[in-house]
Amino acid sequence: MRLIEKIRWYRREHGIRALIVRGVEVLVRAKPLKSATEVNWLPARVQQYIGAGDGGAKFTSDLIDSRFPAIRPLPVYTAPGPKIRLNLVTDSINEGSLFGGVGTAILMAAVLANKRGAVLRIVTRTQAAAANGFSQVLECGGIQFKGNVEFAFVDVNDQSAQLDICDGDRFLTTSWWTTLSVLGSISPHKVDYLLQEDERMFYPHGDEWLRCNEVMMRKDIRFMINTELLFDHLVATGLTHLEKNARWFEPAFPSSIYFKNAGYAERPKYRLFFYARPNNYRNLFYRGIEVLDKAVAKNIINPDEWEIILVGKDVPKVILAGTLEPEIIPTMEWSEYGKFIRDIDLGFCLMATPHPSYPPLDLAASGAIVLTNKFGLKQDLSMYSENILLSDLDVNELVEGLQMGVARVSDAGLRTKRYAENRMARSWSESLAAAVDFLG
Repeated sequence: MRLIEKIRWYRREHGIRALIVRGVEVLVRAKPLKSATEVNWLPARVQQYIGAGDGGAKFTSDLIDSRFPAIRPLPVYTAPGPKIRLNLVTDSINEGSLFGGVGTAILMAAVLANKRGAVLRIVTRTQAAAANGFSQVLECGGIQFKGNVEFAFVDVNDQSAQLDICDGDRFLTTSWWTTLSVLGSISPHKVDYLLQEDERMFYPHGDEWLRCNEVMMRKDIRFMINTELLFDHLVATGLTHLEKNARWFEPAFPSSIYFKNAGYAERPKYRLFFYARPNNYRNLFYRGIEVLDKAVAKNIINPDEWEIILVGKDVPKVILAGTLEPEIIPTMEWSEYGKFIRDIDLGFCLMATPHPSYPPLDLAASGAIVLTNKFGLKQDLSMYSENILLSDLDVNELVEGLQMGVARVSDAGLRTKRYAENRMARSWSESLAAAVDFLG
């Protein structure tokens, strides 16, 4: 609607006083006042948005906002809208963000919106959404979305950005920071939190950890937990309210994407994939490189027989054992990723958290042998596949794990037999059914 129509509508809905306060908020955001003495006459609700100007002391709210921009209350205004709308709130759904958790969030949102007969709106906070990313995820996940989909970009760094909401809006959040931001503006009974890792483990014990823990401790919202293993860990570490307020689900690996390449034995060399993310500390990039270096030096990974591929962002070039320089692949589209993992013989994927993480499951679902690490309750992943090996994080034990993985790769008969006996879900509609029923 045009500006004058929006002003008239806002006055009708909220009254003249609210309209004045809203107008002052917009003005002071556009041109900050110079000092605190200039804002004493303004309502406290308005004062929170105003800084003291360059070189001056900041209001406490400005100091907090500048440190944690992603958790500012989601800026919203009321407007006419559809009877039922589901808002998926995430950072980005663009190419580099689509794997694992973001892909799962899109699939869950689509299944849930289908069940409710709702309009689906994808709300991104750091990048404008690429619509083709949404459709690619649904195609690869085997999900058909029957309704309308909208895209909204509410930039965390743009204080003039706003999201229109109506009575029919519900929200599915994807991290503690998107959850806290939404809860700053939306009633808790309209907010559900898709939790796919113990997010407290992303941080040292500090302000981020504190705020994350506070969100995960909330008893007034519902949680969807990715894997029973993660659910059990969270309950065992103090989040006992999840036994009532949460449901877990297992990820699915559709056979259209995840299947064994029949021609893998005909390649001139075996292929090893290392899940390399040096800026995601829980992936233990440097421990992994240590292990690979030692495995090459001991000829467990023979350069004449093996290619090594490092996949991830910001991966430095490295020469293992002074002889072998791995190939580096930064990012891929989902369809490219599916083709890539079907060509892998041995996966090496570290994750210092209780969730199994997606790459080990992706690889096992596609016929590879995988070595990953134990962590907390994560001691055995045979409930998914016997082709997934686990080791403690000691360098020598991981090297031994790679040696066992190499032996498993060479035993094609056993590798194929255990692949055929995989116990991973193959349908997202089926794997999400109970969780979606819980949300209603």
